[in-house]
Amino acid sequence: MRTAQRSQERVRPLLTPREIYSYLDTYIVGQERAKRTVAIAAYNHLKRCQLSPSNKRLIKKSNILLIGPTGCGKTHLARKLAECLDVPFTIADATEYTEAGYYGKDIEVMVAELLFRANHSIEECQRGIVFIDEIDKIARRCQWGRSGPTARDIGGEGVQQALLKLLEGRQIFVPLNVTQHWSKHDFVQVDTTDILFIAAGTFSDLYEYAPTRPIGFGQTSDAQQAELRIGPQQLLDYGMLAELLGRLPVQVQLQPLSEDQLLEVMTGPPDCLVREYTQLLALDAVSLHFEEEALRCIARYALSRRIGARGLRAVFEEVCHDLMFEAPERRGETLSVSSRYIEERLARL
Repeated sequence: MRTAQRSQERVRPLLTPREIYSYLDTYIVGQERAKRTVAIAAYNHLKRCQLSPSNKRLIKKSNILLIGPTGCGKTHLARKLAECLDVPFTIADATEYTEAGYYGKDIEVMVAELLFRANHSIEECQRGIVFIDEIDKIARRCQWGRSGPTARDIGGEGVQQALLKLLEGRQIFVPLNVTQHWSKHDFVQVDTTDILFIAAGTFSDLYEYAPTRPIGFGQTSDAQQAELRIGPQQLLDYGMLAELLGRLPVQVQLQPLSEDQLLEVMTGPPDCLVREYTQLLALDAVSLHFEEEALRCIARYALSRRIGARGLRAVFEEVCHDLMFEAPERRGETLSVSSRYIEERLARL
């Protein structure tokens, strides 16, 4: 009787793509195509997870590859998707992992970190999300696709090959202790069949090896980046294995944020920076107000430095430095931040 009740508690309602998109749209500014594509992939993944093992063989996993410049919302998109689906979530940096037998993390450790996030519940871990950041940093750098002992690339191609079994879905041995080197005695068996993997990378020097179009995210204007279209062939030329791209069938390209979108990032979402810093000073009984032109100065500064939405917090820390230092001494006051005030502080950076 208790087993039946527990199984009923584990069954969660199946969210539709529109419901997933609406949740993502609340927190993520712009990237309409990316949010719709991720919502569809997540919905298909949820439907697949509810199938019997025999039916799962027909429907393949909808692992996702996010491509876009720094600060466009790749990590935020994956994190909010995990919150929407109410599943464990972990972020893994691809550059930390090496091919088996070399100094560094084995790829099983990223699943071990997900298991830790799931409070060591194997069942919860097996339905979680692993976000693999900096996937472009493990591209094969050997020219002409050479392989063998004379062209061994332990930080690139070997890691890509090791990831294949995780992405496709397989029973693996996962260490229980991720802080120490593990032995054959301290592991558990985890099935990665229903774990959703989301890989992301900037691919900033994507066209470094293409003399016909020597441009990339770090070398083009925002308008050129918006027109830039990255396909499977460009990713193969960059050094990504075809087998790996085949296990990341949902490939989404995110665009750099405009000035208006950065302004909305600072003011629109429930967890936006303006609300955060306003609430922070309100704890000292200080009423803080930002003029729109002041926020546009911050947005233009972020665009000029190409730091995206991710770098906005560092800018806010600088422009609000004096305000936060003096806040306890200015209780009961109302402070208005003007564009001139912002420009003076930004001149220090």
